[in-house]
Amino acid sequence: MASFLPPTLRRIAVTTSALLGLAVSAAQAADTVKIGLVTALSGQSAKSGEAISRGIGLAIDEINAKGGVLGRPLELVARDDEANPSKGVLATRELIQRIGVVAVVGGLDTPVSMAIVPIANQMKVPFIGPWAAGTGITRNGAADNYAFRVSAVDALVDEALVAYAVKTYGAKKPGMILVNNAWGESNQKGLKDALQAANLPAAGIEKYEANDVDMVPQLSRLKEAGADALFLVGNVGPSAQVVKSLDRMGWSVPVVSHWGPAGGRFDELAGPSAGKVHFIQTFTFAGNTSPKAGAVLDALKAKYPAIKSMADVTPAVGIANAYDATHLLALAIQAAGSTEGPKVRDGFYKIGTYPGLIKTYDKPFAPGQHDALGPNDYVFTRFKDGEIVAVTN
Repeated sequence: MASFLPPTLRRIAVTTSALLGLAVSAAQAADTVKIGLVTALSGQSAKSGEAISRGIGLAIDEINAKGGVLGRPLELVARDDEANPSKGVLATRELIQRIGVVAVVGGLDTPVSMAIVPIANQMKVPFIGPWAAGTGITRNGAADNYAFRVSAVDALVDEALVAYAVKTYGAKKPGMILVNNAWGESNQKGLKDALQAANLPAAGIEKYEANDVDMVPQLSRLKEAGADALFLVGNVGPSAQVVKSLDRMGWSVPVVSHWGPAGGRFDELAGPSAGKVHFIQTFTFAGNTSPKAGAVLDALKAKYPAIKSMADVTPAVGIANAYDATHLLALAIQAAGSTEGPKVRDGFYKIGTYPGLIKTYDKPFAPGQHDALGPNDYVFTRFKDGEIVAVTN
């Protein structure tokens, strides 16, 4: 019809139509339920951040295909914290105050998550952790606690590490080599408590900085103290340096690790001895015969063509934890009947049964219980040919 108008009016009609289109698009965007993601999307742990993003993205596709939540589609808004607590706090404030997210999914690093939790509690916006395991993230002492987690918990992981070292290697005097930050401190306490409960002495406790490239001095002290196994806590880069330092020393000691090595290119960085490190996980696709795992893996390959093999979904734990966490968040919003923070927080307590990727959840959260996974959900793994596979003893 505009073609029958004079040129001037025709331009006005086209412009008006374009503006109306933009207005409709803006209204549709404003009508989405926005979820914020703050995680490391660059640096040595970028592979883990990518896994978390993929897990959330796949879950959002599934949820939106069924009508979204409260009749509205979910939308992910992601920010790179570069493993820096200050940047994580700034990103969280922006997502809550400017973007208006209904919840923040926190990524990889315990120090970053520990910095974000007080912001979430203060602003009354749920924070859901799909990776960082620091005990204090969810057990933060706040009277009004908005932090939830679908991931490992240091206090429980440390008990599992000690039990595994004793059962698998007959450890009688293990030592600790820990990153010098909040995550290392969390595990130092957890490991000391677990060793005391097992009536075992510690050969020693050694710390390193995240950018250290030579751990021979610390490891030499542990060797001289008679350590017959090592508990390792650290992310990809420094964990690889521990392994390379052991190789330089010629010390073949069992290494039982938290899941830091899973966060990136550990097998490439650590070299041939990478496969000797046994580390804990909450999920693995390799050898997993559950129909749910097969369906999710097929969906991932369809959504992300870069995934060609099992090695391309490493670390699977990031995908699985984030996938289940997003579905649980959607159930909480639906149960709340609202996107208001306090109501969504209480919505987590109303979740009944959900058949997830890691397990079937049955009332996973309650006041005073903000961790959905426990010791029965842990599995020990190692790297083999670029994949993370379950250890078979």
